[in-house]
Amino acid sequence: MTNTAILAASGLLLLAYALEHLGRHFRLPSVVLLIVVGLIARQVLDAFGLHYHWVDPIVPVIGTLGLILIVLEGALDLSVTRERAGLIVTAAAASLAGFLASLGAFAAMFRFLLSFGLDVAILAAIPFAVISSAVAIPAAAGLADKPREFIVYESSLSDILGVLVFYAWVSGEGSFGEFTSDLLGGGAFSLIAALAAGLALFYFINQIVGHVRFLPLLAGLVFLYAIGKALHMSPLIVVLVCGLIINNPQLVTWHEKLRGIKNDSYEQTLHEFKGLVAELTFAMKSFFFLLLGYWTDVRTMLSVRAWLVAIAGIAFILASRWVILVVLRQRGLRQLIWIAPRGLITVLLFLSARDTGKLDDFPFGAVMLVVLATAALTALAHRAAAHPVPAASGAPEAAPPPAETSTTPT
Repeated sequence: MTNTAILAASGLLLLAYALEHLGRHFRLPSVVLLIVVGLIARQVLDAFGLHYHWVDPIVPVIGTLGLILIVLEGALDLSVTRERAGLIVTAAAASLAGFLASLGAFAAMFRFLLSFGLDVAILAAIPFAVISSAVAIPAAAGLADKPREFIVYESSLSDILGVLVFYAWVSGEGSFGEFTSDLLGGGAFSLIAALAAGLALFYFINQIVGHVRFLPLLAGLVFLYAIGKALHMSPLIVVLVCGLIINNPQLVTWHEKLRGIKNDSYEQTLHEFKGLVAELTFAMKSFFFLLLGYWTDVRTMLSVRAWLVAIAGIAFILASRWVILVVLRQRGLRQLIWIAPRGLITVLLFLSARDTGKLDDFPFGAVMLVVLATAALTALAHRAAAHPVPAASGAPEAAPPPAETSTTPT
């Protein structure tokens, strides 16, 4: 049994690495390849009478760890300066507008198409309203700097907003008054906790010496995330703020008394920390999407209701995103319009929503169809970045692709 588990884990990682390079070569999203391979593996193993029930409880755990690492890795790649203030505000506006538009559309669809009550329709709609940073951030790697940073900020903020709204809605149990109170109180408390955690992490990363330095810091970050989730906060704010502070020490060392915290080897330490986070992110993301594919029952994806929900939802996601990007006059429209995937965070939130017992009649196949389709559409962004088309008169100009589009696996 032990040797089998070791073989399976190492084999899955090697397979994921091969799929990552295959997807990069043919400009296909690795997320879709991983899920499809998992789906095929399920059919093959079922044919031989092999069923691995341990996958059910482990998928949400691996997904949560992957989400933490992906947001942290994205934050570690962002620079916060006065020059980027406008970009951050624009990304926040796009995130909020896209979330509210999708939430309203999906809730209305579930209300009338599936005959859900308003509170249940909103509960089911929230996971579909969130842009998944797990898929969006890697998909934006080939874009120019500003569109790429826009996607990182937008998707990370969308994750945070989605988690905050979801748990506030669950806690409010359909009461808008309690929902508003939990949302505002949880958001404010999350931000204060995030600033404190970010300063502490920055201090310790400068003080810890020895061979084991980074794993205790990551363990502490995961510990804070778990506490925040238990308290119905938005713990992704903690992850995002910690990453931003670590990668932007000027946010801490602006005061003369705080400059002594940063040691001379900080840049080298930061480089090593980023490398470890990238490796762990790749492993967690690969395991999650492979196991998610295996865990999914293909029969749920053949439902007519699932297809109706998926087609209508995807059409609205793309249409509303185009409108929002045009209104905000965001550069790189032809690439950015396709980068609105639903993925890891959508699955995790929907699983939590299903645990409430209110979504037993929901066609789960719609979730996987939306995740697969929107993730596959991100491949169009890569192709558009490689072969840009001149922008039409009056339309936002597409940002030119960078000279080098090679990226490390995430």
